[in-house]
Amino acid sequence: MFRPSTLRPALRASAHTRCAIARTTQRTLFSQRSSRLTDDLDVNQLNSKRRDYEQNRTAFLAAGAIAGIVSFVYTAWKLKKAIEAQGEKEKAAIKCDTEVPTEIFKTEAGEKRKVVIHDEDGNEVVPTGNKTVKLFPRRLEVEDAGAAGDVAGPIAATVTDKHGTEFTLVGLGTRTVTFLGIEVYVVGFYVATQDIEKLQHYLVKKINPLATTLIPSEKEDLRKALQDPVEGEETWNSILKDAGCRSAFRITPVRDTDFPHMRDGLVRAVQARSSHNPEYNDETFGNAMRHFKILFQRGLVAKKNELLLVRDAAGKLTITYTDGTRKESVKSTLGTVEDERLSRLLWLNYLSGKKVASEEARKNIINGVMEFVERPVGTVATQVL
Repeated sequence: MFRPSTLRPALRASAHTRCAIARTTQRTLFSQRSSRLTDDLDVNQLNSKRRDYEQNRTAFLAAGAIAGIVSFVYTAWKLKKAIEAQGEKEKAAIKCDTEVPTEIFKTEAGEKRKVVIHDEDGNEVVPTGNKTVKLFPRRLEVEDAGAAGDVAGPIAATVTDKHGTEFTLVGLGTRTVTFLGIEVYVVGFYVATQDIEKLQHYLVKKINPLATTLIPSEKEDLRKALQDPVEGEETWNSILKDAGCRSAFRITPVRDTDFPHMRDGLVRAVQARSSHNPEYNDETFGNAMRHFKILFQRGLVAKKNELLLVRDAAGKLTITYTDGTRKESVKSTLGTVEDERLSRLLWLNYLSGKKVASEEARKNIINGVMEFVERPVGTVATQVL
């Protein structure tokens, strides 16, 4: 048997042991509970992050899908517009089974004949030989041509209607500058179909006053006369002053330019012919020149657009410009110049003299005139119709 004094230390040690075990157990329990709570908090945070990620991902995917649809629709719309524009160009272009001829005249039975082809709408056109402006219309409808100089003939109603007066192409060519031959524009000379008879009559009577048409040898005499710088200028000067033929020059640039640049070239041509002639030293002609310059105070002229210079029977000059760069061509009148001397000098700049604006144009205009005089006077307009 143990004494109480002996058992007391043992009991005290046992109590200490139980307390230590209880504290250890309590610490472990709280530690596990705390770890479990921490795990629960981490899972919630991860779920939140995952949810945010999914939302952002969905938003980006939706934005990408919308952007893709928008870009697809926009691309389809642009493609549609491009196809429509190409269709318009093809509609306006000439469709031939073969390439457009490069020669303006061809020789048939020993005579030069103007090359005439048809576009898809059936309109007659003439090749220019130029790579940019390939074709010129054989006929023009001109609204500001004025009335004929005399009583209308039997074909007047046919060549004049509410759309204007019909003009027929005589000849054309390309103007070049500098020794490099830089092409500037294509120019064509037109005569009112109703007035071709007047031109025929004047040219035929110049060579043979009793004839109504010219034989080959007489045609060569006329050709030499028109090619001669002095005699050719005298002939055309008389025709422009006295014959009363309505005529026009159609100018189409082959490169982008502007009105002042075109004006300067025309003004220099007029001044070169008028500066040494006292006939043009009066105030009236000076005012006409100033007014002519004002008409060209405009902006750009796009290539392939049309500048039309029209001379009526009295010599009044009317200038119109057609802008073909828009979906529908817009025609505007720049103005008029009443003094016939100015238009006459402009016309001579292309038709005759020692130096002309386009030698190719003068040569082809003469070839076109030869087509007229080989037929009886008064029959060309009927054949054109």
